[in-house]
Amino acid sequence: MSTVSAWLSTPLGGVRLVATDDALVEAWLCADEAPAVRHPVLDLAAAELRAFLRGDLRAFSVPLAPEGTPFQRQVWDLLLTIPYGERRSYLDLAQALGQPGASRAVGAANGRNPLPVFIPCHRVVASNGGLGGYSGGLPNKRLLLEIEGGRRVVVD
Repeated sequence: MSTVSAWLSTPLGGVRLVATDDALVEAWLCADEAPAVRHPVLDLAAAELRAFLRGDLRAFSVPLAPEGTPFQRQVWDLLLTIPYGERRSYLDLAQALGQPGASRAVGAANGRNPLPVFIPCHRVVASNGGLGGYSGGLPNKRLLLEIEGGRRVVVD
């Protein structure tokens, strides 16, 4: 399967978007800038990410095709059901999967999410209300939660 990628500057830092002909497969926070590439999936993903970060978009329509284990895909599918602006704990997700002892495995699957923001792993917090972890860094997790709470962010 061939892929194309593009780099996007955002308030979260650089984001590298990777797509197949049909769907977005990765979105990674990175510092390296890459040359601009025009592709319908990447163009839609970039436009929607910018709108989301401005607070103008609550749900993405770009097709997603993350690759992972069956358990990881179950967790990522469950993340997509968490409403905009709401939070769930790792334990909540483990219980929703019918595996109440799997909080750590849910956390590990969250950490391997290849499409952060698009698959909203930032909405998952610790049972005690703490932020827990985030592959993009806790300042970015705070920023994403603030955006979903109504904070406006300037995005070019």
